[in-house]
Amino acid sequence: MNTQRSAPVGRPRGFDADEALENAMRVFWRNGYEGASLPDLTEAMGISRTSMYAAFGNKEELFRKALARYADGPASYGAESVAEQTALRVATVFLHGAVRSSTLPGYPTGCLSLRASLVGGEGGQAVRDLLAAWRDETGTLLSERFRRAVDEGDLAPETSPDLLARYLMTIGNGVAIQAAGGAERADLERIVDAVLRSWPPDLSRPDEP
Repeated sequence: MNTQRSAPVGRPRGFDADEALENAMRVFWRNGYEGASLPDLTEAMGISRTSMYAAFGNKEELFRKALARYADGPASYGAESVAEQTALRVATVFLHGAVRSSTLPGYPTGCLSLRASLVGGEGGQAVRDLLAAWRDETGTLLSERFRRAVDEGDLAPETSPDLLARYLMTIGNGVAIQAAGGAERADLERIVDAVLRSWPPDLSRPDEP
């Protein structure tokens, strides 16, 4: 009597959820949210649509999981930077991390978040809100870290932590856009080094009304 158990219907033998999510993340990164079709995703993941729904939920739920993987992996430089000892080191780790993440060998160039943000129609509002919240979280982390730097005397008292955080994120987004357009890592590193030589920028607190 054959007692060998068969694999669940719709799920191939040897299904690796971690590998499947990694491949889904790359599809979203390369094509954006709207451009990542279900056939593209399931083909890259090596599973059927039924298996995808069973393991990860619908497309939006899959994207949420892929974004979390991206945040903990290629884009982890944001959270890592705020653990540095000085504001200059925060900026250095953040900007060089942006360059590294945008030009990783074997991965799409640019930023998954920026590509995925180009979602049209009311149906994409949930994804746009998710990405905006994720970017806001990074901005808040940087702002709080720079506020501490002001309190500790590492940054001038007149420095605006919020404005400095937005400045850093704007440079980081510019790096990602340039990378997506074909800029070489070495050139982006030189640009970032030039920015850091001018640290800190003259970003004062806005005048009180």
